[in-house]
Amino acid sequence: MDERSTGHIEVIAGGMFSGKSEELVRRMRRAVIARQRVQVFKPVTDTRTEGERLVTRDKRELDAESVTDTQDLSRKLHWGVQVIGIDEAQFFDEGLAQLVNDLADAGMRVIVAGLDQDFRRHPFGPMPAIMATAEYVDKVHAICVRCGGPAHYSQRTAGGGEQVQVGDTESYEARCRRCFDEFRPAATRPAPPAETAG
Repeated sequence: MDERSTGHIEVIAGGMFSGKSEELVRRMRRAVIARQRVQVFKPVTDTRTEGERLVTRDKRELDAESVTDTQDLSRKLHWGVQVIGIDEAQFFDEGLAQLVNDLADAGMRVIVAGLDQDFRRHPFGPMPAIMATAEYVDKVHAICVRCGGPAHYSQRTAGGGEQVQVGDTESYEARCRRCFDEFRPAATRPAPPAETAG
């Protein structure tokens, strides 16, 4: 991909455990090496790592500001920033799609990483709208824990039926299309048949 001087949007999308954050960190580090002014944001909703750091599964770290929503992100932007990274974009409000377009129109390079689908394989948060207007979209894949094939889906294995449930390997698995099963919370699963006396 050419490093453009004009603004544009890059999206790194995929299921859980597919290396989205690692790729975001890699691109941001390259921008730092190129002596560009960078800023990275993550949602406060993502509580898997503490402090103002973005920490990947392979232990790469990058300074990142935690923000509550799109407006908070906009308020915390530094003057003169050239490259903006946004991790876990699916947890943001729908206004993020407009903001990243405004930033790209203003000449900034915006790199967005996030889940494009939730655990039911439905479009997740502002990601679909961002992908529709992005110049570059990379879909990355994990390894299916059942068959070892390319996995694009986040299989929920524990918890409730709400769309947003922050978790890791205790609640999710990477699955391919063939191995994916629709998750049903315990409260909605059919009861086992009653035993009858013989």
